[in-house]
Amino acid sequence: MCGICGLYNLEGDDSGDNLKGIVRAMTAQLRHRGPDEKGYYFHGPMAMGHARLSIIDLTTGQQPMSNEDDSVWIVFNGEIFNYIELRAGLEGKGHVFRTTSDTEVLVHLYEDLGPDMLDRLNGQFAFAIYDKKDRSLFLARDPFGICPLFYCKKGKLLVFASEIKALREIPDMELALDPLALSQIFTFWSVLSPRTTFKDIMSLPPGNWLKIGPETGLSSPRRYWHLDFPKLGEEDRTRTETAWAEKVENAMVEAVRLRLRADVPVGVYLSGGLDSSIIATIVKKLTSTPIEAFSLAFADASYDESDFQQRLARSIGVSYNAVRVKNHQIGQVFPEVIRHGERPILRAAPAPLFLLSGLVQKTGFKVVLTGEGADELFGGYDIFKEDKIRRFWAKAPESPCRPRLLNRLYPHAPLATTRAGRMLTAFYRKDLLPTNIFGYSHRPTWNNTRVLSAYFSHNLKEAIGDYDPVEELRANVPGTFSSWHPLHQAQFLETRLLLSEYLLSSQGERMTMGHSIEGRYPFLDPKVTSLATRIPPYLKLRGLNEKYVLRKAFEKHLPSEIAQRPKRPYLAPNKESFLDRPDVSMVYEILSPERLSESGFFDVSKVDKLLNKCAKGGQLGFRDNAGFLGILSTQILWENFLAKDPLF
Repeated sequence: MCGICGLYNLEGDDSGDNLKGIVRAMTAQLRHRGPDEKGYYFHGPMAMGHARLSIIDLTTGQQPMSNEDDSVWIVFNGEIFNYIELRAGLEGKGHVFRTTSDTEVLVHLYEDLGPDMLDRLNGQFAFAIYDKKDRSLFLARDPFGICPLFYCKKGKLLVFASEIKALREIPDMELALDPLALSQIFTFWSVLSPRTTFKDIMSLPPGNWLKIGPETGLSSPRRYWHLDFPKLGEEDRTRTETAWAEKVENAMVEAVRLRLRADVPVGVYLSGGLDSSIIATIVKKLTSTPIEAFSLAFADASYDESDFQQRLARSIGVSYNAVRVKNHQIGQVFPEVIRHGERPILRAAPAPLFLLSGLVQKTGFKVVLTGEGADELFGGYDIFKEDKIRRFWAKAPESPCRPRLLNRLYPHAPLATTRAGRMLTAFYRKDLLPTNIFGYSHRPTWNNTRVLSAYFSHNLKEAIGDYDPVEELRANVPGTFSSWHPLHQAQFLETRLLLSEYLLSSQGERMTMGHSIEGRYPFLDPKVTSLATRIPPYLKLRGLNEKYVLRKAFEKHLPSEIAQRPKRPYLAPNKESFLDRPDVSMVYEILSPERLSESGFFDVSKVDKLLNKCAKGGQLGFRDNAGFLGILSTQILWENFLAKDPLF
């Protein structure tokens, strides 16, 4: 991974010295993404910058890079894992290469295919290609949005960068939080691209490209890929369970093999769960070199999985490295987490992962394989089970037995005998019918999170008006969405909202790149993804057994306690990481009436009541924890990007 940025004059004028200085300043803002080298390219209306994290072709892979006649130039963030195969085909057509990098493959592929090149790529990427012949600029982003790419129009300039902080180097650039983005975050936990947290700054959506030219100007993003499923009743049921499991195993082995391509050592994240265990096991089989595994351990035993991690590491034969996270450390790094993530968050979970990437960096590694995507593609989350139970319950709403299936998900709160259980029953009964409403699977979660908008200030509520984030989402799903199986609809929503817009960004890529570490995601390989969408729903969620076919595919390779271990969600301590520590005064200063009034986003008296409740100690529910974290992170973002006299 690297950092890219650039300026393009929409009127076609040549980039002067002032634009060159701006690009250099923008590139400096991205140095954490690429500490090894930096480079620039200036021609006509185009000015490009690149901050390099060198992973493939360490000696000749500098950027910006061109084709053999210098007519096509690129700045590229990410990796193309099938670059060796693509290069062989291009050389067969007469293309001449000067390096062994994956970057050079892209400029030659663009020469041949233009935007259609994107269908040939197996990788994670965000890049900008400048064609000197017609003075056009081409921007593209990978299917799942692993690599970020932001852009905006400022006067006659089109500006782009890997992170929003680089855009602040544009003269007279004034940032403002988008009220509608806050409404989305306090509903979905994320912002639906192309919208971002900031007004007038856009995120190129996953699986989209954009072309800009002196004659055509700035076009709208064009989608080249989206997660797609067969229509209900048209799923492939001709293969046996064993055949599907073999296909999954073969696809995953190939995905990991490709993602081990690097000229630096590659490590693995090991959580103790199924997904990272599968990856570590495959890596062990594919390579004879010692493997370093990196894990999160928590001082708080209720969050800690280090026992499973160490047992698995011994079983596989990998070296175990763990960062032991104490609650106060989460609070200490949280402002830095928000500065890197550039958006509010409703949970503290990204902070420990930021600390983990710091351990990877200290160990001397630049690349890790990690398991994001498995739960979304193979049906691993509780939300899929909840949806299945609620649809079954909805067929007999008055049944006293059907809601008791929720006991399988929440054994700590028996539904019929505890107050918590009765509250859960009431929670899931709400909006039980009709089942054909858009987003049925996610309505309980969305409604539970939307309650937090009660903390919004009067002015913020007025700015939001009658805007409904769910309606914006509905307008952006594929036209075939309603024809899919309910599980597939839920998988799409979870992938679009949680995976692409949160797990791969705020909790993923931004936390690894904060310490100059590249994460690679085998479960998001195109062949694995295509296969997962074709697997019948009953082989993903068998009864209430999640990721059934994935477990079958690897049960012979894993210890039974791992292969059959139920999904345990990754969680981290929330409010206790901030209020149960000696240096708590900063939290109170950030959330002081004066700072809240100046930012203008939240109701001062309601925040004060919430803060007092949190300070009293004891267990808090989701709403209080999410409210506290959402408000705190929004204020930290404001301090970092918008405050006239920031605290830090």
